[in-house]
Amino acid sequence: MDLFVASLLVVCALALGGRDSMVIAGLRDRLGRAPLLLITGCGCAGVNAAVMAWLGMITAPLLPAGAARGVIALVIGLAALDLERPVRVRQPAEPTRSLGAMALVLLTRQFGDAARLGVLALALLAPGSAAALGFGGGLGGAIVLLLAWSCGGQGLARYPLTAWRRIIALLLALCAVFIGLEARLGVF
Repeated sequence: MDLFVASLLVVCALALGGRDSMVIAGLRDRLGRAPLLLITGCGCAGVNAAVMAWLGMITAPLLPAGAARGVIALVIGLAALDLERPVRVRQPAEPTRSLGAMALVLLTRQFGDAARLGVLALALLAPGSAAALGFGGGLGGAIVLLLAWSCGGQGLARYPLTAWRRIIALLLALCAVFIGLEARLGVF
C-alpha cells in the first residue's frame, strides 16, 4: 500500500504540466468536455504506468545491487532532463474525434516521460511490488489528466506549471547525483 501511494504521488508531482496533460487540455478546449477523451487519456496513463512497472520488474533482477542503484540514478536523471525540457504542444488545426488517433498521440507522449520514468525508478527499487506501482502510477496519471480535462488550456495557463517543473527537475537532478555517488563511491 505504501508503494501504491508513493507511485501515485510521484506521478502526480511529475506529470503536472506535462505534454500529455497539455494535449488533453487543448483537445478539451477544441472538442468540449468529451468524456471519451478523458477515458482514453486515463486508459493510456494506466497502460504506460503498467508497462514501466513491468519493465522495472523484469530488469531489476538482472542487475547487481550496485548497478541497480546506478540505473535508478540514470532513470531519475533522465526524468529531470525531461522536466527541464520546455513543453511545446502544437494543437491541431482540425482536431480529430478518433479515439484511436487520440490514444496513439497520448501513448507516445506519455511513454518515457518524467512521470512514467518515476514509476520505472520505483519498480527498479522494489520489483516485487510492480502491480501496486503500476496501479498507483496509472491512477496518478489519471488524476492529472482529470485536472487538465477539467481546467482546459486556459485554466492550466493560470498556474505556474513551468516553475513547478523546473523546481522538481532540480530536486530530481540532486537526487540522481546523490544516488549515483552512493552507488559508485559509497559516499553516503
